[in-house]
Amino acid sequence: MTDEQMRTSLVRALSSAVRGAVEFDATARALMTMDASNYRRVPLGVVAPRDADDIAAALAVCRAHEVPVVPRGGGTSIAGQATGTGVVLDLTRHLRSIVELDAGARTAVVQPGVILDDLRRAAAPHGLTFGPDPSTHSRCTLGGMIGNNSCGSHSVAWGTTADNVEALTVARYGGDTLRLGRGRWDGAPAGLRELADSHLALLRTGFPELPRRISGYALDALLPERGPDLARTFCGSEGTLGVVTEATVRLVEAPEARALAVLGYADESAAAEAAPGLLPYCPLTVEGMAADLVREPAGLPRGGAWLFVETGGATPAEARARAEQILRAADALDAAVVTDPAGQRALWRIREDASGTATRMPDGSEAWPGWEDCAVPPARLGPYLREFRALLTAHGLRGTPYGHFGDGCIHVRIDFDLLSGDGVARFRRFSEELATLVVAHGGSLSGEHGDGQARAELLPRMYGDELVALFGRFKDLWDPDGGMNPGVLARPARLDENLRFDVLPTHPVDVTFGYPHDGGDFSAAVRRCVGVAKCRTAQAPGADVMCPSFRATGEEAHSTRGRARLLHEMLAGEVITDGWRSKEVRDALDLCLSCKGCRSDCPVGVDMATYKAEFLHHHYRGRLRPAAHYVMGRLPGWLRLAAPFAPLLNLLARIRPLAALAKRLAGIAAERTIPMLAGETFARWAVKRRGRGTVLPSSDQVVTVWPDTFTNHLSPEVGRAAVRVLEAAGRTVLYPGRGVCCGLTYVSTGQLDKARRVMRRTLDRMGSSLGDPLVVLEPSCAATLRTDLPELLPDDPRAAELAASVHTLAQYLEEYAPDWQPPRLDRPVVGQTHCHQHAVLGDAAERRLRERAGLEGELAGGCCGLAGNFGFERGHWGVSVACAEEQLLPSVRSAEPGTDILADGFSCRTQLAQLAGVRSRHLAELLAEGLDSTDTHLV
Repeated sequence: MTDEQMRTSLVRALSSAVRGAVEFDATARALMTMDASNYRRVPLGVVAPRDADDIAAALAVCRAHEVPVVPRGGGTSIAGQATGTGVVLDLTRHLRSIVELDAGARTAVVQPGVILDDLRRAAAPHGLTFGPDPSTHSRCTLGGMIGNNSCGSHSVAWGTTADNVEALTVARYGGDTLRLGRGRWDGAPAGLRELADSHLALLRTGFPELPRRISGYALDALLPERGPDLARTFCGSEGTLGVVTEATVRLVEAPEARALAVLGYADESAAAEAAPGLLPYCPLTVEGMAADLVREPAGLPRGGAWLFVETGGATPAEARARAEQILRAADALDAAVVTDPAGQRALWRIREDASGTATRMPDGSEAWPGWEDCAVPPARLGPYLREFRALLTAHGLRGTPYGHFGDGCIHVRIDFDLLSGDGVARFRRFSEELATLVVAHGGSLSGEHGDGQARAELLPRMYGDELVALFGRFKDLWDPDGGMNPGVLARPARLDENLRFDVLPTHPVDVTFGYPHDGGDFSAAVRRCVGVAKCRTAQAPGADVMCPSFRATGEEAHSTRGRARLLHEMLAGEVITDGWRSKEVRDALDLCLSCKGCRSDCPVGVDMATYKAEFLHHHYRGRLRPAAHYVMGRLPGWLRLAAPFAPLLNLLARIRPLAALAKRLAGIAAERTIPMLAGETFARWAVKRRGRGTVLPSSDQVVTVWPDTFTNHLSPEVGRAAVRVLEAAGRTVLYPGRGVCCGLTYVSTGQLDKARRVMRRTLDRMGSSLGDPLVVLEPSCAATLRTDLPELLPDDPRAAELAASVHTLAQYLEEYAPDWQPPRLDRPVVGQTHCHQHAVLGDAAERRLRERAGLEGELAGGCCGLAGNFGFERGHWGVSVACAEEQLLPSVRSAEPGTDILADGFSCRTQLAQLAGVRSRHLAELLAEGLDSTDTHLV
């Protein structure tokens, strides 16, 4: 039988046996080639089981066909254990039910695909939580946590996942199901008790005693004095023994109040040496982090490294008192206690994003996992860190340690060169020497994320050959056919095999954008995605935007990570073989809103909006484009032609048959209403006003207002309001010459040659005003000028000069008219911060201006879902509405009467009008409305 015949037989058998999706297409395979590690293995296909019966059926079919299986949760494993060459079981799509939550017994019964934060939210009303909380808590699954024995920052208080598991139901390769618990051998594979009883001395002496010993199999849990505890033995087995179909886990009491003691030290070694002395005070966390991980140290005490020590209590006063006790006990350079929940969240976000931010060194060079989470006894952490730093230096490497100092567990990303043969050889030498160093300090090669392929080869250095051989026999009792995640833990692959970088192009790809943060290398830009999967968060935290399409669909292909994986495989050319012409990549990018949220919210700064524009540019080069690209992608030109005929065109747009025909021809969603054209453009209004007044202002009183396409042709009232506000602030407003355009619509549709021509023409026409302060009222246009312009024209110094001059209205007023007092409006507002504003421009100045004007209330995060041309394009209506329903529309519906609706983006205002039937306004309009009504000189 040929490979293709075997594949066809397997697909047919799985499709007959399993009710869930069976996907063997290129997209499904490409999405699962990698996790958050350095490794890549291409699967045969993906199965998304609907229930435990599906899992068992899939395992039975795979055994019959002699095909290996890898169970996968959120895909955030850092050691390579969530990748495989057989069938990947995607447990995140359906198996997400909390079957039972018994608050009295403090237990919960969960399916393997339950997201940790979902369990915590369900437990919170009962004053309970699940103790282990890795930084990926918003997207990691309970099944994955059990597989890797995950820990998190609160392990000093509540232990590892294994410490919080009561019982497991697991399916083995072949489909038979076992029930694993404590204190009995019922459910154990045949021969397991005999294996343990015959090696009691080895099990008692072969395992180091330390809080974060995750490496290898936990065979010591089979000792009679420890149970035996079959469930605990299964935890941390990394999918090599079976698949969890249901778990009973323990919940712990969550403190009513928390405080955070932040302690500053000279360096991380000093912080590490201080950490064990704080454990007797029973803190909830003792986390360490060095200064080179902190982009903006604002709010942190003085020091080169910090300990984050969280305390709990029944009341805020009790929590604070315990934090202050920590301060008195700590020998710190400087310290502070943070009790404000928002302040605590901001500091914890710095720590949680470290797994992403650590992938870039201060000079922008790449750093990688591989030795992500070694652990030593906490009392040895200070000396270990000093020797670790010396070992890095000896190998010419750099890394930034951080992590769970109270448990002696260190995370670090190291700037390994994994692209060259010499670099990979150095990676191996360093790994071998570091393993020896960790063992010399009585430590564990893995203190949290498991061994996977990254460290399992070196387990003999930690456990010795006899115990490692016992690991192999243990694996064989569970999985005699060797079908469960082969190459991991027992009989592992080499740590320098299957590296995900091997398949990428060795020379830079010819691209259009400059990619200044990646050395002009598109492959390096795509490599930014290390798989931490913050983009897979089902609910946007706070004001975050990323990733609206994933939250709308729940599909990996529509996450930032999924799209980056597809681009990686496009460059590799193995699974996706048609390069820039790839339908798989095109279809995944089709639902990318180009919101730029990932540019700011992704811990490693993946910029999928730019990658999408680049791809579309190449994909459609020399080919017919979708109709929407010719219509909405070239909107500035069409609107200039349409402006003289605005009244007639508006009339025709109200005739339904004509409007329906126009939308069909233009590729516009039938559900959309065509926006009305302005009777008088903002530019024409400005020309009519030009020359009024006789004052010759000084240069610092002059500001140019940008006539973006949307303000100019569709909402000139915003421009007029902004002029009124600026003149009230004592500024003289100038306007650029005719025909200037940021190129936004050309960029978003990938018409990059046209975009560059438009941008160069704009630079030519700016003339002598280039570099003067420029107020851009449409956030998407401001973001294009700030980022896309210099990245598309990197060799034209004028582009950088113009980009640096761009301000929002609030930013300009704060910088150039700081003494101007806005009118007091004193009323509540709701609405949304524009996604491009959030991602590129920031909204701190807007917040301060609203506060000074008495506009009270927080604006929603997320994305409105219209996103320029996206929500107008045929086929995007459902996702567009779902994005709006996530935050924007609920916030507007829940607003009290008399609340103003604020939306600076034309897309946001249009979406609100078309979906909610409400009028929203730009901040400039609200301010202008509040100015003295007797000021009529602009009429």
